[in-house]
Amino acid sequence: MKIRKGDRVRVIAGKDGVAGHEGVVMFALPEQEKVIVEGAGMVKRHQRQTRQTQQAGIIDKDMPIHVSNVMLICKACGPTRVGYAIDEGGKKFRVCRKCGEELESN
Repeated sequence: MKIRKGDRVRVIAGKDGVAGHEGVVMFALPEQEKVIVEGAGMVKRHQRQTRQTQQAGIIDKDMPIHVSNVMLICKACGPTRVGYAIDEGGKKFRVCRKCGEELESN
């Protein structure tokens, strides 16, 4: 999976007007091929008070989005696809497919 935790992404597809939303990936779930993006895919869930400190009621919760519905944002050229390159030392790193610039790892 080419998207990692901490990457800035743009949602390109989804329901309820989520498309076009930009946010940071909070969690990556590679076994399910999904990511949880900050502020995208919000749903309301009923929450029971389980401890003394946890509040009961209706809470907003971020739900996972399939990784094919997000695009990584390059600082130089905007939303882009991700490629890989290998340097002289044999180290593999991610590159922007538009400008060829290396994408920093978080």
